[in-house]
Amino acid sequence: MLAVIQKWDNSLGLQFPPEIILKAQLSLGEEVSVTIQNEKIIIKPSAAGLGKKYKYSLEELLAKMPSDYKPHEENWGPPVGKEVW
Repeated sequence: MLAVIQKWDNSLGLQFPPEIILKAQLSLGEEVSVTIQNEKIIIKPSAAGLGKKYKYSLEELLAKMPSDYKPHEENWGPPVGKEVW
């Protein structure tokens, strides 16, 4: 399978076809490790993010919330435009 290196802003980029992403079992937002070995580019899931799609899990974020946190409704002022409920 061929791909073309393209200019993206001040960098060069390579776009992977869906078949490659599926076969490599990668997904949007997943962290990968990129290395060079014997003039070959090696891309694989990073050791730190292996199997993780996002930087933090919901459980990790919730564990950081203060135990005395009480959600409340914010007053954003009167409706503007067509946002009347």
